[in-house]
Amino acid sequence: MPHISDAPSPGTSPETLASIVCPDRLETVFGTLDFFDGLPLPEAVTRSYDTLDLLRGIEAFLNCVPGASMVALRRGLRSIGVDSRTIGFTAPRCTSAPVLLTGNTETAYGMTFLALDEDGPTVVEAPGNSLCVVDDLWQRYVTDMGIAGPDQGKGGAYLFLPPGYEGDVPDGYFVVRPRTYASWVVLRALGGTESLLTSRIYPLSAAADPPEQRFVNWAESDFNTVHANDFSFFEEIDTIVQAEPPESLDPERAGQLAALGIVRGKPFRPDDRMRSILDTAARIASGIARTLAFKPRDPGFSYYPDRSWKTPFPTRSYEFLSEEGARLLDSRSVFHYFATVSSPAMVAAPVGTGSQYAYTAEDSTGAWLDGGRTYTLTLPRGVPAKNFWAVTVYDPQTRSLLRTGTPYPSVNSLSDDVRPEAGGDTVIHFGPTPPEGKEANWIQTVPGKGFFVVLRLYGPLDSWFDKSWRPGEIEPA
Repeated sequence: MPHISDAPSPGTSPETLASIVCPDRLETVFGTLDFFDGLPLPEAVTRSYDTLDLLRGIEAFLNCVPGASMVALRRGLRSIGVDSRTIGFTAPRCTSAPVLLTGNTETAYGMTFLALDEDGPTVVEAPGNSLCVVDDLWQRYVTDMGIAGPDQGKGGAYLFLPPGYEGDVPDGYFVVRPRTYASWVVLRALGGTESLLTSRIYPLSAAADPPEQRFVNWAESDFNTVHANDFSFFEEIDTIVQAEPPESLDPERAGQLAALGIVRGKPFRPDDRMRSILDTAARIASGIARTLAFKPRDPGFSYYPDRSWKTPFPTRSYEFLSEEGARLLDSRSVFHYFATVSSPAMVAAPVGTGSQYAYTAEDSTGAWLDGGRTYTLTLPRGVPAKNFWAVTVYDPQTRSLLRTGTPYPSVNSLSDDVRPEAGGDTVIHFGPTPPEGKEANWIQTVPGKGFFVVLRLYGPLDSWFDKSWRPGEIEPA
C-alpha cells in the first residue's frame, strides 16, 4: 500500500488574517461602516447600498455618455422638424445659435436619424466629395460615406438594413447593417450647400419613385442637442434601452444600467432615494468628465510632451482601445462628452484624407484661457492640410460654439481675408476687441467666460503625423 501522510498545518499568520478579515469599524469617505464580527449592522447596510448605487451611477454616466448624446441630439433635431425622412442642414454655415457639441463653422452640415424600425430598409444617397459618417445610437461607428467610404468620394447609394433583417437585398447598393434601429447620419459636403442638397434619404420600398427630399435649414436656430448633467441623463439612457434590441448594448454596460433599474421592457421608476443618488451621481460624473477632458492625467492625451495641445485618442483608436486591446474608458468618456462622430477617418485615415483635431483650454503658462484677456496663436507656414484648416473657439460649459458678437467664432483658410505674416506664418488673435488691422485674423471672446480652442486639419498631410510641423502655444499678450 502507498504511504499516505497528513500535510503539515502551516497555520495562519497575523498578516494573512489581517488581510482577509473585516474590522468592526471601517472609516470611509462615504461615512463609517460598523460590523459585528464581519456582519454589517443596519446603518452599514444602508450606507453600503447608497455607496454602491452612487458609484454605479457615476460609472454608468461616464460609460453611457455616447448614447445620451445621441438621444439629446435626436430630440433637438426633432424639435425643429427633422425626422427620419428629413435632412437638417446648415446654410451657408453653422452658427453659434444651436447648442451643439463642438460643431464647426466651415463645412456644410447635414444630419438626420434613421428609423429602421419604422421605415424598414432605408437608402441614403451620399454626395460626392464629402466626408460623411454614420454612427449607431450608442455612437459606435457604422460606416463612412464619401471620400473615406467605399464610394471613395464619387457619391453612392447606401442601403441600411434593420437589425435582424433577413429579407431580400437588391444589388446596386453599398449594404450596411447597424446594430440599432436608429442611426445618426452626418453629411459633410466639401462642395458646400449646393452639393449637400443632392443628398437623398428614403425607404427602400419607395426606391422606384423616391419622394421629394425634405430639408430644414437650422444654421441659425436656437435649440439644444446636448445631454443632461443631472438625473434626467438616466431618463435619456432609458429611452435607448427601451427602444433598441437588447443585444445592441454590450453586457457590461447593460448590467450597470440594470443595477440602476434601467431594463428593457420595464418602467424606469426610481424611488426618491435612488432618484436623489442618481442626480448626485450625474453631477459628480459630469465634473469628472470635465477634469478628464481638460486636465487629463494620461500622457497619451498630449500631442507633444512640451505643449498643451491634446487629442482624445491617445492610442489613435476610434474604438478607444489600447495596444493590448483594453478599452480606454477615460478616452471614450472624454471624446463623447465634448464631441460627436466616431470614425476611423478621424484617427487613421490615409494621409490627405479624413480630418485631424487638436484642442487646448490653456495658454503657454498653463493658465486657463480667459475671455477677458488677449492672446495670439501662431500657425507656422506650411499648415499641413490638403483641403483647409480652421481654428475655432468653444464655450467650456456647453462645449458648443462660443456665443459672441459674431455667429462664426473661427478663423480658417477658406477665407480670402485671412492674412499670413511676411514670413508665411499665420497669427490668430483672441480677445474681446480686435487688434487694429488684424480683424480678419481675430476671434472674439467674452469677458468673464473661459473658452477652449480646437485646431482642425481637413486632409492632414505627412508633417502633421510625423510632427515636423507643430502649432504654437496660445500666448497671452
